[in-house]
Amino acid sequence: MSEVHLLFLLLPLAALSGWYVARRGSERTSGARVSELSSNYFRGLNYLLNEEQDKAIEVFLKLAEYNRDTVETHLALGNLFRRRGEVDRAIRVHQNLIARPSLSDEHKTIALLELGEDYMRAGLLDRAETLFTDLVAMNALAPSALTHLVSIYQHERDWNKAIDNATKLEAATGESQGAIIAQFHCELAEQARGRQAMEEARACLDAALAAEDDCIRASMIRGHIEAACGNFEAAIDAFEHVAELEVDYVPEILAPLLDCYAKAQAMQRAEQFLLRMTERHQGVSPVLALARLYARTQGEKSAVEFLTRQLHQRPSVRALMALIDANLHSAHGEARESLLIQRDLTRKLLEGQAMYRCSRCGFGAKAHHWQCPSCKNWSTIRPIHSVVGE
Repeated sequence: MSEVHLLFLLLPLAALSGWYVARRGSERTSGARVSELSSNYFRGLNYLLNEEQDKAIEVFLKLAEYNRDTVETHLALGNLFRRRGEVDRAIRVHQNLIARPSLSDEHKTIALLELGEDYMRAGLLDRAETLFTDLVAMNALAPSALTHLVSIYQHERDWNKAIDNATKLEAATGESQGAIIAQFHCELAEQARGRQAMEEARACLDAALAAEDDCIRASMIRGHIEAACGNFEAAIDAFEHVAELEVDYVPEILAPLLDCYAKAQAMQRAEQFLLRMTERHQGVSPVLALARLYARTQGEKSAVEFLTRQLHQRPSVRALMALIDANLHSAHGEARESLLIQRDLTRKLLEGQAMYRCSRCGFGAKAHHWQCPSCKNWSTIRPIHSVVGE
């Protein structure tokens, strides 16, 4: 936020507060007291007009009585500080408010929540966690505090605590948190799979599916687990279920799924699946997989003809590169040199291109993420469907 913007935000705030204090003061204090309060406010306004914002805000912070309206003024100032990145000053504003013995319980609760948000912004997550946990224990602003606690535990990758607080948030608000709770269980499943604790991983997946019965990630992880255990039929069922739930995830499952088809000696089933996906999925991944399958089972000529037809229907740089590679096997002399140049140019077109994008914030990535690294939302990263993308 620019200095000018802050000035225009604070001017009406200060003017209104000065008028109100003067008005209230006339009911309670002598004319001299009112004059002093008004003088302080006009001094603060003068600092603002001269763009001496630090001095102006110090005046407002030191104004005498913290009644309802001046408390809200200071909460607004603290919030402005935090938004501008002046977290130390925001912390001081809110700490000064909390230290006031005359502050009402309602305003103290709000100030504690704001202070916790200051700590989060400053990266002091342990202090923020303590404040939010205390607010939850007091049943004060519990939904907001629980939301922040879930964010903290996600950041710290403490998935059990994230699950516990998301469950409490669901109970407090009546709004389903099943989707993110399922993701937290999937994170635990991935950790267990990394330790080769497959039964523990399966239990985590059961919990994920109990939280969200159509959790795509849980089915995908189950496919990997069954494949690792040699249960190829079960793995195929799990991976195919992912495609049935959400066709956009086909690129993520194709490599392990095709490997399971091969090991289960079920290549006819593989061809049928790829044909279905070619019709349903607008991307190029199933087309490329089917072309490779045709090259092995029917020969390069059949694969080239298939790719050529598909390129007319869905132009794709990746498919063009595959077609060039297929033609290189039979090319010689100048024709081969020309194809090599085309392949290098095509590869350069793909270099540095984002293949995935977040549907919430627009973050671009070369690889898939279950949680967007930018906005932190879950299951919002999708393949980019374009000539140079999927």
